[in-house]
Amino acid sequence: METHTALKRPEVLAPAGTLEKLKTAIHYGADAVYIGGNAYGLRSRAGNFSLEEMAEGVAYAKAHNAKVYVAANMVTHEGNQEGAGEFFRQIRDVGISAVIVSDPALIEICITEAPGLPVHLSTQASATNYETLEFWKEEGLERVVLAREVSMEEVAEIRKHTDIQIEAFVHGAMCISYSGRCVLSNHMSMRDANRGGCSQSCRWKYDLFDMPFGTEAHESLTAKGQVTEPFSMSAVDMSMIEHIPDLIQNGVDSLKIEGRMKSIHYVSTVSNVYKAAVDSYMADPEHYQVKQEWIDELWKVAQRELSTGFYYHTPTDQEQLFGPRRKIPQYTFIGEVMAYDDATKIATVRQRNHFSVGDEIEFYGPGFQHFTQSVTEMKNDEGESIDRAPNPMMILTMPVVQPVFVGDMIRKKKEA
Repeated sequence: METHTALKRPEVLAPAGTLEKLKTAIHYGADAVYIGGNAYGLRSRAGNFSLEEMAEGVAYAKAHNAKVYVAANMVTHEGNQEGAGEFFRQIRDVGISAVIVSDPALIEICITEAPGLPVHLSTQASATNYETLEFWKEEGLERVVLAREVSMEEVAEIRKHTDIQIEAFVHGAMCISYSGRCVLSNHMSMRDANRGGCSQSCRWKYDLFDMPFGTEAHESLTAKGQVTEPFSMSAVDMSMIEHIPDLIQNGVDSLKIEGRMKSIHYVSTVSNVYKAAVDSYMADPEHYQVKQEWIDELWKVAQRELSTGFYYHTPTDQEQLFGPRRKIPQYTFIGEVMAYDDATKIATVRQRNHFSVGDEIEFYGPGFQHFTQSVTEMKNDEGESIDRAPNPMMILTMPVVQPVFVGDMIRKKKEA
């Protein structure tokens, strides 16, 4: 193992589907975010950024010592690449720190037509060995996002043989097909997965049918005659929070969180947790310990069960979403702090989900600040007492037991 003096602090890289999510992720500790432009990306519904929004995002990131990357990782069909040079020059000139690409045509266009814009290889390109990383380094790329199928042992081996930057996924949804190469969505809903339209067909529920002689016989019985659950073909989500030292010691430069479609509740929580873990490890590697509160925090935004993906073993059926869920999300995001008056200890809150007087709620903010309290009273924006906050985005005031800050979030436990 390397000596601790050689340990390099990795970047915590968060997803940002919108300008609001970009600011939230950086406010909650992300060192960098990745966004989609209005072309060439793989998330056509992620609220992609116009050039003006990119400029605002870049300005916010620079003010907080963070970076913005643009995903342009689609598989280009004939004609798709037209205008790409101009697009890359525009995002370079707006101050984007790098573009994430998988298609060699787009890589070539970017390098030749938008010099000065660093290129990162997308996970879609399935880089799984150091010769591949060396090839892309010679092409002029600065960083490679490893395929999610790479094991920790392979990460260590890759790092020994190449000095190109390595980015690896640490948290979020896993694609059931190899490196996202799937045409289920194309076939079943006419939406091209590799051109930004994936309808996540693998996550739908399926039944088995037997079709002898052209007649359908429903096969939802097992050999023993029990009715089986409808099944999906999808994987559980990844979480590497318990293995941060392995990632850092094996030279991973960027810890990537998945989820450009996810909420600000998710983005704030996950950025906060991974930032806390990286800070804790870098401050004192010798005495580093995983904190249970980090794990608990991630479960508050988990949508599925969690595993370590391919890092330590090949996933089994235990890492797939079969049958009923074993763990379910427990918390709802209910609001954000807009202002706080120190003298009166009153917080102004923008409601995001229904809550009432008497509810037990939790405030959390950057740097892993938390506390819980009861809602004792609330007033609407006209100063009238109310006993519940039913209207989305309504502004209300309430007393708080500890100081809060603009940008802090509020959640509550879901009723059973």
